[in-house]
Amino acid sequence: MTVQQVILRKMTPAEYVAATEHREAESVRVLSKALPEEIARERVRQGTARFLPDGVDTVGHHLLMAENRSGETVGNAWVGPDPGQASGSESSAWLYDINVFKPFRRLGYGSAVLTAAEALISSEGKTALGLNVVGDNEAAIALYHRKGYEVASMSMRKSIY
Repeated sequence: MTVQQVILRKMTPAEYVAATEHREAESVRVLSKALPEEIARERVRQGTARFLPDGVDTVGHHLLMAENRSGETVGNAWVGPDPGQASGSESSAWLYDINVFKPFRRLGYGSAVLTAAEALISSEGKTALGLNVVGDNEAAIALYHRKGYEVASMSMRKSIY
């Protein structure tokens, strides 16, 4: 497989709206497995309002589009402060979302976007990048393992009928 490279750039307001709609829909889909859909939807909206009060211009957060060598937009990412870190000790960042658009999946762009995000936070003096991944997202889990990410904590669930 060809090693892909991407350039990250700030989302436009329209790209932010589309990315937020996609991220929120996916989050509701996942949360609806454990919560009623309307509660999941409200929780997701509250999360966006809490973490991104100024949208694409929220200080400390990078809402990014990834472009390949041909200038095609292949995906996006949201990187910001680690929510588990106390204020004033910001040595790590958090990957809130990463998305590779369907026509570009399985071509190495997930790895390229992740590499570019790591370089960005490293240039800001961060020494670690954390993330959450949904347990049934085997492709993402495999990508993170290949890129050297390790399980830091694990939460499990079983539905009892």
